[in-house]
Amino acid sequence: MDHVNGKTVVITGASKGIGAATARVLAQHGARVVLAARSAEALNALAAETGGIAVPCDVSDYAQVEALMDAADTIDVLVNNAGLIDPIARLEDSDPSAWGTVVDVNVKGVYHGIRAALPRMVTQGAGTIINISSGAATGALEGWSHYCATKAAVLSLTKVTHKEMHVKGIRVMGLSPGTVATDMQREIKASGINPVSQLDWGKHIPPEWVGQAIAVLMGPQGDPYSGTDFTLKTNEERALVGLPPL
Repeated sequence: MDHVNGKTVVITGASKGIGAATARVLAQHGARVVLAARSAEALNALAAETGGIAVPCDVSDYAQVEALMDAADTIDVLVNNAGLIDPIARLEDSDPSAWGTVVDVNVKGVYHGIRAALPRMVTQGAGTIINISSGAATGALEGWSHYCATKAAVLSLTKVTHKEMHVKGIRVMGLSPGTVATDMQREIKASGINPVSQLDWGKHIPPEWVGQAIAVLMGPQGDPYSGTDFTLKTNEERALVGLPPL
């Protein structure tokens, strides 16, 4: 993991779950982590633990994302991780305002991160953007209209960013980890809607595995996945990350 050492990595949604686990994994490999989330208290504790920088930030607000990138200064890697799934509801029961909030975070938040990071990466002549994706990007799940639609949009953003920016040395890829043992899965379980809510907790992978995958994708082994989603749901890709088979 020499390619991680000394790199500045901006992580959104870093206060818990995949974001916090990724920060710990990358910091252990020598990365300088810049931690963004709305919860300042949780961020400050994680920054103290990892030696990182805490920047309270609502990714749905572009001005706050710009301030995040200014605080980071150099940006070698951006991990667009911030995302929502709650409230889970069938379309006929969904709340339009809550549905829109998910779009603001899951789609506009990713766009804001990309838009704010790109000028800095272009000036450097290099950079990596990793968008946290999902199988929901290509599949339909009852009660998840907001999540499926937004993750499909994120996959499209990954493809377009690659098409436009790879000639300038910018690498962009998605990471579809499968189900992960985080608070989001507790929300899914509580909904009781669709088969994912019926999964036993032991079926979910630990968030540290996602952090390990991100560490691998930061290096040359991630190159073949530029412009598409890398997944932890095949044995081949799990082996690349050093994870046990399915």
